[in-house]
Amino acid sequence: MSIKQDEIEIRVRYSETDQMGVVHHANYALYLELARIEWLRKLGISYKKMEEEGVGLPVVSLSVNYKIPILYDDVITVKTKLKQMPTALVEFEYEIVNKSGQILSTASVILAFLNMKTKRPTRPPKYFLEALKN
Repeated sequence: MSIKQDEIEIRVRYSETDQMGVVHHANYALYLELARIEWLRKLGISYKKMEEEGVGLPVVSLSVNYKIPILYDDVITVKTKLKQMPTALVEFEYEIVNKSGQILSTASVILAFLNMKTKRPTRPPKYFLEALKN
């Protein structure tokens, strides 16, 4: 399997910053989620469809390393990379960079495939694994 990668651009909105014009740390999780949902969408995987079929993807671990503050109106690129082929868990690594390519932060998120009826871990849907092989 080749490691699947993607990237999206986000312009920081005023409401995402604190009084100093710096992105509040809670918004990093939102940026990572936006990037992950787009990563899935570009592979042809609908998160909504997965949930309708009874499979959820709750976050079990989130780690962010803040290197350089992100400011109001900055345009950032969130780079998403699948770390390895998923099992009951799927792990993503991220880099958030500015227009110059300077790394502003790095992050890691681990999610679990969850049977929403039983609330127990499950394997990824077959179409998820197939999308990664193509």
